[in-house]
Amino acid sequence: MLRTLVVLLVLANAAYFAWTQSYLAPLGMAPEDPTEPRRLQEQVNPTLVRLLNAASPPSAPASAPVAPATPSAPPSMPVATTSEPAPLPAACWRASGLTKAQARQLSTALGEVADLQGLWKMDEAQTGGRWVVYMGKLSSEMMQRKKNELRAMKVDFREVRVPHLSPGLALGTYSSEAAAQQGLQDVMRKGVRTARVAQEREESTSHTLTLPAVTPPQHEQIQALLGDTTLSACE
Repeated sequence: MLRTLVVLLVLANAAYFAWTQSYLAPLGMAPEDPTEPRRLQEQVNPTLVRLLNAASPPSAPASAPVAPATPSAPPSMPVATTSEPAPLPAACWRASGLTKAQARQLSTALGEVADLQGLWKMDEAQTGGRWVVYMGKLSSEMMQRKKNELRAMKVDFREVRVPHLSPGLALGTYSSEAAAQQGLQDVMRKGVRTARVAQEREESTSHTLTLPAVTPPQHEQIQALLGDTTLSACE
């Protein structure tokens, strides 16, 4: 047994030696040739090989463009500014309830001042007459009794405040005498017996002076021309 093992080792060593020496190359059993000519023959497209860690040659720094020299601007001189005074606030003022004589007098006085032209206007308003179905004049005791009777008859009423009819009661207010006469007939059908038609206010004409936008100095100037007529701020 031992002799057989020795023979096998010797044969194996002989075969390895023959393989390393390329004696078995005709049989296709030969070690890879490590020589440089064979390695070069086996290369495929060796010119395409590029080393990634190769140091690239330093590139020349790009020269920055040189801006042309410009002449320095002379120092700016301070500019003197003049501040204008702030405009005065303007407000609207009005004087209403003027009679025809007052309106004529004020228009004449304002028209004589050149600086005030275009700052004022005078408007005229017509106020129609007013008639009432009237009971009065009444004493305090009679006033209370008439109120109770009218409430019982479901007739509306109000107290009259104008001097020539007070104290009294108005059972209806109308813009014409004819309408007031018709109203009297209506309340008489409800049981009223002592009423009559009276004119509470006569037809009149009033004037209004308006100053749309005047400054405080202009207001004082105009107020001095108006005398007792007082200006009020516009609503």
